[in-house]
Amino acid sequence: MASVASQLILHPAVSQSLKFTATTVGRDKTYRAVQYFARFFAWYLVNEGRKLDAARWNALKSHLGTARKLMRLGKPIEHLQSALRASLASGPAVEQILSIGRQLGYFGYLCYDALIWANTVKFINFDPESAKRFSKRSSQLWLAGILFSLANGVLKVPYFFVHTTQCVDRPYDPFKAIRLARESRKLQAGNSYGEKDVSAENQREARLSSVKAAQKAARRQFIVDSLDVWIPATGAGVANLNDGTLGILGLITSLLGAQAQWKAVNGK
Repeated sequence: MASVASQLILHPAVSQSLKFTATTVGRDKTYRAVQYFARFFAWYLVNEGRKLDAARWNALKSHLGTARKLMRLGKPIEHLQSALRASLASGPAVEQILSIGRQLGYFGYLCYDALIWANTVKFINFDPESAKRFSKRSSQLWLAGILFSLANGVLKVPYFFVHTTQCVDRPYDPFKAIRLARESRKLQAGNSYGEKDVSAENQREARLSSVKAAQKAARRQFIVDSLDVWIPATGAGVANLNDGTLGILGLITSLLGAQAQWKAVNGK
């Protein structure tokens, strides 16, 4: 019995899970997934007439939301730093402007998010009207940040085809995929047949791998933004999706984020 328990406790999957949840991002994605599942399930239970059961899941959703707000208290400064770095970076002006707009949008959103947390835990007391206004303004700024990110994905690029040496993709690509795909094709065009400079060839292959990874990350971010945008849009009053739909959308993007963090931490 002790041997079985040891095998379970020391199983590689358990160790990988602990390593994943030891990171702040890993914990946040886990809490977020549970939070949005609770949002969906509470909506489902209400529609089934099981209001007492729904109240438990609503409470879980609310407490996880409050905990995640606490974990985000320092993040506005991170986004402000990212906006400053983007303003100093070299690159296409449109990408630079949209990147700055995205970071400033998230900065404002998280600043209001901190005020909402302080009001929720009764550290600061706002009147109900002010609390409601802050919540709406937080959603508006979050929406602005996502829209800047989406604009970086679709502005002036209706369709673009990405070709690689292994396959041909035809997604609705992000804006900067034009630059990445052009560079990818340029790198692939280099013929190493008979080339004596092995070092240069290795550098070309490394750069090509890096460009492909950037293309994949850009497509993934576009998908996440396309799903997440409806959550602040509903909070800002721009859209009107029910809690069930928002719960499913948030759960999907949480799992996508958790998958990316898992690979970053565990390498697979």
